[in-house]
Amino acid sequence: MEIKATTRYVRMSPTKARNLTRAITGLSVGEALRVVELNQRKAAVHLGKTLKSAIANAENNADLSADKLWVTKAVVENGPTLRRFWPRARGSASPIRKKTSHIFITLSDTKPARKK
Repeated sequence: MEIKATTRYVRMSPTKARNLTRAITGLSVGEALRVVELNQRKAAVHLGKTLKSAIANAENNADLSADKLWVTKAVVENGPTLRRFWPRARGSASPIRKKTSHIFITLSDTKPARKK
């Protein structure tokens, strides 16, 4: 059985969060929570919230124990980009791209095959 949780429109660049999602994919839920809580990055806070939401979905909606869950998929995709401008010399402007991201985490009660 697969349990999903999403967090959308997070004000963070997706490339900065993808390293941490690669680290937690394939781990048990307890190990993944430990990795997320000990990490200092901003992405760790948002991934931790999404992971805890997925655990709550599994316990409340599917009656699964959190001890037997595994992170099968953790993906960070691009969200919409906010476009702002910075004033420059001679009346020109430079663009500023404030990126957002969408976080998707999928849990399963079977252990996933680890990539080599």
